[in-house]
Amino acid sequence: MKRLEKNRTSERGSAGMKALMVIAVLLIAAHAGFNYVPVAYDGENFKQEMQTAVVNGMALPPSVKPVESITARIKRAAADNGVPADAVLEVKPVGNVVQAHVVYSKQVGLLPFGLYNYTYNFDYTAKPAGYLMKEN
Repeated sequence: MKRLEKNRTSERGSAGMKALMVIAVLLIAAHAGFNYVPVAYDGENFKQEMQTAVVNGMALPPSVKPVESITARIKRAAADNGVPADAVLEVKPVGNVVQAHVVYSKQVGLLPFGLYNYTYNFDYTAKPAGYLMKEN
């Protein structure tokens, strides 16, 4: 039979190293989330603002030019949501509706010390939908 050794030096100390690795991974994930979540939130908020601007532009009276009104409102929303100045904004009439299209990209530092930067690409076309588009 084998004798059990009471003093196994090769098996000591691994719990501390595992805990340190888990803490490091959690800190890196928290850092990535801290940097990415605000950019993604601003992007989604900007989508909603674009959609609202297009729908409100369809409800304007005929005396007001909807393209200029929608463009002004989207530019205000872009400034509020941290959209870069080099973003491409295109508002044009398509058929009997007005569509707005915005494209931009933003660098987001996911790993600390600039080790990895993620490129957040925003490309969205807002089209009016809902009760304004129903024909009776």
